[in-house]
Amino acid sequence: MIRYCLTIAVILLSLISCSKDASKMELTGTVKGLKKGTLLLQKFEDTTLITIDSVVINGSSDFTFTDKVVSPEIYYLYVRLKDGTLRDDRIAFFAENVPMHIQTNIKNFGSAARVSGSVNDSLYREFEKLRQRYVAKNLEYIEQRFKNKGKNNDSLKADLSRKQESLIKSKYFTTLNFALNNTDYEVAPYLILSEAYSSHVKYLDTVYNALSPKIKDSKYGKELESFIKLRKKSDTL
Repeated sequence: MIRYCLTIAVILLSLISCSKDASKMELTGTVKGLKKGTLLLQKFEDTTLITIDSVVINGSSDFTFTDKVVSPEIYYLYVRLKDGTLRDDRIAFFAENVPMHIQTNIKNFGSAARVSGSVNDSLYREFEKLRQRYVAKNLEYIEQRFKNKGKNNDSLKADLSRKQESLIKSKYFTTLNFALNNTDYEVAPYLILSEAYSSHVKYLDTVYNALSPKIKDSKYGKELESFIKLRKKSDTL
């Protein structure tokens, strides 16, 4: 009987432990080439970037963070070198209460990052590939403007302006369409707030109304709802 009770107790403790683990983000990773420094785990609270936790690297390039993510959202990973310098580049990733892993190197800390474990983050990186195409195209137009700076060529300037305006509209519609195809994920309202907030309010409404109840009740779902209300109010002034 005692052995039976002990077995039941062990099983219950195991289940409780698993339950606790499932309610937190377990972030592990490696920064190749980083021997000494500090990794900072950060996120925005309102409009302020705050440090949630930090890990001192001294010899081993591996790191571990644990945090309870109330609602899936964007977190940031910064590195402060041993001389106290905070690197300009950072790793932005979509955090969830799941085991996550980040692999990168100190030379290309932000651009070389490989993130796994989060469905929202996978979608976020899929969108980033699309966004980079627009960034590259816009840089081409900016370069053309600089090359022709000082030249009296109004038709070229007007043509470049039209192309840039068209590019912006195309980027907005790409973002809106991506969000509409992923309305069951928190990444959808986040992308609208970060990449398509200047779109016509009727399009913002369309995306918000298409969100699942769970996503409407998420951090970014609530922020999108509030933002749309403000837009509607300001548009009528």
